[in-house]
Amino acid sequence: MKREIVLDTETTGMDPSEGDRIIEIGCVELINHLPTGKTWHEYINPERDVPAEAVAVHGLTEEFLKDKPLFGEITGSFLDFIEGATLVIHNAEFDMKFLNAELRAFGFPSISMKDVIDTLAMARQKFPGSPANLDALCRRFSIDNSNRTLHGALLDSELLAEVYLELLGGRQRGLSLAETEASQKTLSEAQSTTVKRNYRKPRIYKVPQEELEAHQKLLEALNDPLWKKTGQN
Repeated sequence: MKREIVLDTETTGMDPSEGDRIIEIGCVELINHLPTGKTWHEYINPERDVPAEAVAVHGLTEEFLKDKPLFGEITGSFLDFIEGATLVIHNAEFDMKFLNAELRAFGFPSISMKDVIDTLAMARQKFPGSPANLDALCRRFSIDNSNRTLHGALLDSELLAEVYLELLGGRQRGLSLAETEASQKTLSEAQSTTVKRNYRKPRIYKVPQEELEAHQKLLEALNDPLWKKTGQN
């Protein structure tokens, strides 16, 4: 069983080293690349202001976040949810630098990038030179993102889970597997089936003499037939 967590964050800015903080985390669980319906989601009090340019992206204001839990209060629940799973993140370097900065600040070990799949890198490798942001990939794969008027960690994780499946091969990948299994099953059934047929005695047909003579003349008229060479050897 392969367990993965598709994850997204929203933040107050671009760089934790300059005091920016995480304000939202959304997670979607996948088992063998398929959503299980289990999610984890929290808004987080960043203990600071939220710049207007950041609010324009995700709509999360300081007023909305001031009564939400601190990162240290949700860390245990978050780590329990992602434990043992591979993280699937779009532009993973960005989210991971924030997550690890928050974890270290509250005395928790960092998460290794070895346990992370970056769907941005996957998309750029699969479609070099093409736009690879989440909206562009949703358009490419005909995934409905009409509800994404603002960025939101849980909604973006749900959309990314669909994009990730498509990057892996999508519906055609599953369809091919199903067709292969069906073909193998049909072949196996055919090989294991014994067909019963009624026994019939062979019929004896008497060839008229004139047909035998006509056939003999035809054979004699052939130029250097193969069976005469075989007989000479």
